[in-house]
Amino acid sequence: MIFGKEKALKDEIIKIGKRLSDLRLVVARAGNLSTRIDENNILVTATGTSLGNLNYSDILKVDLSSAVKPEGLTSEFPLHSLVYKNFPHQVIIHCHPTLINAYFAIYPEIKAFTFETKLYLGNIPVVEQETPAITKPELVINALKVNNLVVIKNHGVVAVGDKFSDCLYLIESLEEAVKTAAVARLFKKEILDDLDKELKTNLSQDNAYLMFSQEHIQAIVDLVNKDAFIAQKGKELDLTVKVAIKLEATDKVYKFTFEKGKIVKLDNDGDAPFVISAPGEVWELVFSGKLDSFVAVTQGKMKLQGHLGQLAKWYVPFTRVFALFKEVPFK
Repeated sequence: MIFGKEKALKDEIIKIGKRLSDLRLVVARAGNLSTRIDENNILVTATGTSLGNLNYSDILKVDLSSAVKPEGLTSEFPLHSLVYKNFPHQVIIHCHPTLINAYFAIYPEIKAFTFETKLYLGNIPVVEQETPAITKPELVINALKVNNLVVIKNHGVVAVGDKFSDCLYLIESLEEAVKTAAVARLFKKEILDDLDKELKTNLSQDNAYLMFSQEHIQAIVDLVNKDAFIAQKGKELDLTVKVAIKLEATDKVYKFTFEKGKIVKLDNDGDAPFVISAPGEVWELVFSGKLDSFVAVTQGKMKLQGHLGQLAKWYVPFTRVFALFKEVPFK
C-alpha cells in the first residue's frame, strides 16, 4: 500500500489529469505529469497512460540520482529530469491543447489583446520540434528560463510551477488568449497578419555598458525622461512613487524616484515601497527585452517587495519603461 506524502502526491496527479481531460486539454493517451517527492525522487505518469483515467499503478516513482530506472517511463522523461535538475519547480504539466497547437502551427507568437495576457503570459517562447517526442529537451530548458510556459511547435506545451494549479492556469490562459485572437479575426480578418517578428538591429558591443553599472542605469533614466508617452501617462495616472531594482547576491541597488512620470532622482539604496530583485541571468533577460518584468514577477522569476496590485495601476507607463530597457546596449 502507498502511504503519506507519496499517496497524497499521486492523488494530486490523478486529480489534475482528470481536470485536464475535462477541459479537453488532453485527449486519449497524450501528455504526461510529474511532481517532486524530495530532492532526488519524483513521480511521473507512465507511457501510454490516459491522464483523464489514471490510477496509482500508472504513476511511477523515479530516483533521479540512480542509473536504474523503472520500466514504462514516458519518452518525455529526459525533459522532466532536466527540469528538476535545473530549476526548483515542484510540478510539470506537458499536454497537447488543440487550439494552442493550431495557432502556433501558423503564427510565431501570441497576439495579446487583453491586459491579462500581457501580465500573466508575456511573450511565450516557441521551440521548434522535428519529432513526435521532445528529443532536444535542452532547448525547452533554455526557454523555461524566460517563461514558465513554453510552446513546442506542432506538439504541445510544457508548464512548470510550484503547484499543478499554477501550471494549469497558465495553459488555460494561453488557450483563452488563442480563442480571443481567433474571435478578433472574425471582426477584422487581417488582425493577425502583422505577427511576423520584426528584425532587430544588433547593437555594437563597443558602445555597450556593463550591465547594472551606474552608467547603464543612468542611460535608462535618460531615455525614460525623454520619452513623450511616459511623460503623458505619468501625468494622467500621477506616476509618483519610489521603485528600487536590486541585483541579487551583490550590493548593487538603484532607487528611482518618480514624480508624475519623470525620474527626478536616482539613489543607490533600497528604501522604497517597491523593490524588484533578481539574479543576474534574469536581469539579463529583462534588459534584453526577452522577459517582461510584470510576467517575471507573477511567475516568480523576480521577487517583488510590495504589493503587485498597487504597482499595476501604473501598468501602462511602466510597461513602456521596461520596453526602453532593451534600447540601452549592455554587456
